Amino acid sequence: MIAELRSEFARFLRTETVGGALLLVCAAVALLWANSPWSDSYFTLSGADLPIPPLHLDLTLADWVKDGLLAIFFFVAGLELKRELVVGELADRKRAALPIVAAVGGVVLPAIIASAIGFGIDGMERGWAISVATDIAFALAVLALTGSRIPATARVFLLSLAVVDDLIAIVLIAILFTTSVAIWWLLGAVACFLAWALAQRLRLRSPLIYVPLALVAWYALHEAGIHPTLAGVLCGLLTRVRPDADEDQAPAARLEHLFQPISAGLCVPLFALFASGVPLSGKVFGELFTDRLALAIIVGLLAGKTIGLFGTSWVAIRLGIAERPAGLGNRDMFALSVLGAIGFTVSLLVAELALADDVAAAELAKAAVLLTSMAASLIGSALLLRRGRAHQARRHADAAAHV
Repeated sequence: MIAELRSEFARFLRTETVGGALLLVCAAVALLWANSPWSDSYFTLSGADLPIPPLHLDLTLADWVKDGLLAIFFFVAGLELKRELVVGELADRKRAALPIVAAVGGVVLPAIIASAIGFGIDGMERGWAISVATDIAFALAVLALTGSRIPATARVFLLSLAVVDDLIAIVLIAILFTTSVAIWWLLGAVACFLAWALAQRLRLRSPLIYVPLALVAWYALHEAGIHPTLAGVLCGLLTRVRPDADEDQAPAARLEHLFQPISAGLCVPLFALFASGVPLSGKVFGELFTDRLALAIIVGLLAGKTIGLFGTSWVAIRLGIAERPAGLGNRDMFALSVLGAIGFTVSLLVAELALADDVAAAELAKAAVLLTSMAASLIGSALLLRRGRAHQARRHADAAAHV
C-alpha cells in the first residue's frame, strides 16, 4: 500500500503542470516571506552556514541548494538532451535543426540587446547572460496548462528548444564564472566522467558505482573552480539511452523516471524558494523601469528571446534549413517563442553568480527576472488559449466536412 502511494505520488510529481505549480508556489512564498514582518527569519535561514570541515566546504543552505540540489535538475536536463539527440527529435537532422538554430538565436539576440542597453555599467560584463536562458519546468508547465488544444508537436519543439538553450547556458556558466582552474582537481573530475562512461559501456548497473562517481565529480569541479552543476549535465550526457536486448528500459530512461520527480518536486521548488526572496521596496519597483541593469534584463529577456526564437525559426524554415513542426503555424510558433522568454531558474542562478559582489544589484536583477518571467507566462498563456480555440474550431470544421 505504501509502495503504491509512493509510486502514485512520484507519477503526480512527474506531470509538468504539478512541477510548474510547485515552482510558482515556492517563488510566491519566498516573495511574501522576504517582504513580511518575518523577513529576517528568511534571510537567516538562507544564509545559515552548513559547513563540512573535512572537505573544506563552507557553504550556506542557499549555496547547497544552488550548487548541490540544482545539479540534479541539470542531470535530468542532460538525460533529456541525450535522449533527444540519440532517439528523439534531435536525432533527425532536419527536425533537429529548428530547435537548435532557434535556441542559438534565442541566446545571441538577448545577449546583444542586454549588452547594448547595459553597456558600461557595473556587472554587465557577465550580467548580459542573465537574459539568455529559458526555464524548462516553468515553460512546459504553462504549455500544459494553457496549450492542451494545440498539436503535441508544440511540446516536443519547446522541450528540445529549452534543453539546447539550457546546455548553452550551462556552458556560459562554466566559461563566465570560472576565474581560475585548479588543474589537478579538473583532471580528477575528468577521470570521474571517463569512469562513468566506461561503467556505462561495461553495462554496470550498481548505484554503488555511479553515486560515488557523481559525488566525487561534483566535489572535484567545485574545488577546481568550475560551477559544480556542470557535473550533473555531463553525467546525464554520458548515460546510455538505447536499451540492450535484455533491458526493458535504457539506463537514461530509468534514471530520468527516478530523478525527475525529485527534480520537479524538491530541487527546483527549493531553489525557487531561496532564489526568489527579493525585498520589493518602493525603490526596487521604481528602479525596475529606470535602472539600466533592470531594463537590460527585461528587454533582453522578453523582447530579445521572443524575437530571437521566432525570427531565427522563421528564417531557418524559409531558407529550407529546417522544417516547422507538424500542425503548427507561424502564430503557434510565436506563442511558443513568448514562452521561451520565461527565464526563472537558470536566469536567477546567473543573476546570483554575475552579481555576487553587489547584493542590491543582484536583488534588482532577480526582481527583473521574476517580473519578466511572469509577463511572458501571462502573454504566452493568452496567445496559446487563442491558438487552442483556433485549432479546435479547425478540427470541428474538418469533422463536419467528413460527415
